[in-house]
Formats: sequence, C-alpha cells, structure tokens
Amino acid sequence: MAGLCLFWWPPSAPAHPIDKLQRPQSFIAHPSGDAYFIANAGGDPGQPHRNGFISKLGRDGAVLDRHFIQGGRDGAMLHSPHGMAVVGDTLYVADLTVVRGFHTASGTPTVTVSFQPFRIDGFTDLIADGVGQLFVLDTAGNAVYQIDPHTGHAVSLYVRHEALASPRGLAVHPASGRLMVASLDRGTVMEIAEDRTVTEIISNSLFTGRFQHLSGIDFDRFGSMYLSDLTAGKIWQVFPDRSMRVIAEFLISPAAVKIDRRNHRILVPYLYADGAEMNGLEHPANTGARAKRKRTLSDYMPGGFPQEAPP
Repeated sequence: MAGLCLFWWPPSAPAHPIDKLQRPQSFIAHPSGDAYFIANAGGDPGQPHRNGFISKLGRDGAVLDRHFIQGGRDGAMLHSPHGMAVVGDTLYVADLTVVRGFHTASGTPTVTVSFQPFRIDGFTDLIADGVGQLFVLDTAGNAVYQIDPHTGHAVSLYVRHEALASPRGLAVHPASGRLMVASLDRGTVMEIAEDRTVTEIISNSLFTGRFQHLSGIDFDRFGSMYLSDLTAGKIWQVFPDRSMRVIAEFLISPAAVKIDRRNHRILVPYLYADGAEMNGLEHPANTGARAKRKRTLSDYMPGGFPQEAPP
C-alpha cells in the first residue's frame, strides 16, 4: 500500500493508508482526536454533480462509514466538498459556493450558509479559529470570508487581495492567532494581520524556486508549519526559525495537509490517487543523528493506491 514518507512519533502511530476514496480533497481530525473526516469530490473536483460524500474514520484511522454523508441521500446535498472544520457538534463543509453544516454524530444536515449577495467563484479550504469563528477561501476570487455561527451564520468579507494569488491553503497560527495562507499560483505563504494587511512571510522567487503549487498549510503543537505542494508531490516542514526541509516526496497529488495536534499526526488526501493517509509525526527531539531517512511512495507499493470503486 502506498504511503506518506514521514518519521514516526510516537511508535504506536504508524502510517495508516485509506483507499477506496473518490477524489479526496480534504482530511481533518475532530478536535477531540476521536474521529476523522475525509471530503470526497465523488467526481471531477469543482463540478456540481451531487455525488460528493464525506467518509468518517475512528480514532485508529479505521473507516467507520465510507459514505457517512452522501450527496442525494437522507436530505443531504453535496456537490464537490472541499475544506472542513468542526465547531461544537457541527461539521462544516465548503461545497462550491456555499458552506453546509452536518451533525458530527449522525451526519444529519443542519444548516446551509448562503453567500448572497457576494459573488463566489469556488470555495476550497475552510477552518475554525478556535473561538467559534469560521474562515473560508475563495481561491479564484482571492478572498477570505468570515462566518459567525453565533449570529445566525452571518457572513462577511474578511479580506480580498491580489497578493493572495489563488489562496488554496488556510490555517491559524497557534501562537499569534493570525490567519496564514498558502498560494497556489505563486507558491508563497502569507500572514493576514488583525488590520487585514497581507504580508508575505515565505517567498518563492526565481532564486529560491522551492514550491510549485502550494495546496495546504497547517501547524503542529510545537509551532512547526507544514505545506503540501500539489504538483511537486512534496510535504515541507518549516520550523519556527523559518528553516525548512522536505519530509515527504514523490507523492501523488497531495491535495492538502492538516495536523491532528491532539494525537500529533499528519493527515494528507491524495486527490488523483483516490486515497489518503494518516501518519505519526516525529518528536522535535528526533533530529540530527537520530533522524531516519525519508521514505517515498515506492517504499510501500509501486503504482500508488489500488484503483477500486468504493462500495
């Protein structure tokens, strides 16, 4: 089975691949660490085909229900689900031009957040900031929108700026609480301050050329940043001092990267391999002479995930 090439910590958290998915675009952990959710486009990403579904996994990564929420079933509407976030007992899902809410235990639809009169091109990443607010990216619109679940899911434009350059990954810095954005087009990382100014904190100039198309960003509880590069097939770790290294390479379309901070695990969906992976992260002390070599997909199984239709 194909796998993500990361160091393990703790030893009890080995690589856990998940197959039989359909164009997975996002993979997140419940804040409790007791469940995981994978958003599957179910067809061509970004198209309104009503075949999207959400898979639910248990604490150990075993699939509990591959079609926990299925578009067109039990009153659920899902076209091409992408970013997800959990606030309370609601799983919020970015789905083309709206954000939908479902009960985390039953999968029952609870709310559809409309963005009228805003013109939305297409939502991608969605996050919760830890104090009950939601933020969602409109990639083609170079915009971030805020949703307040405490005021009837009121929607407001948080920031729109050309410097965001097709923002595809969104995270909250664990120390500053500021929004951090990864650019798909320019391969840069930006910080959005409280006054909504946008500052580039990691460049990708002609001279550095590290990244091709960044598609995901998140942080672990020790302050390291993780970036996924969709077309280069790499996962980068950026330390608090801004030094960085590739911790995974030769991956098949890592669509995003999210961190389960409670269990210190990394979660990566492989968009065009129809699979995903959960893996334990290394402890910060496991560096230098103690660090192990990076593994790649070829260390597990040539050809990536088996292409089987979901049951």
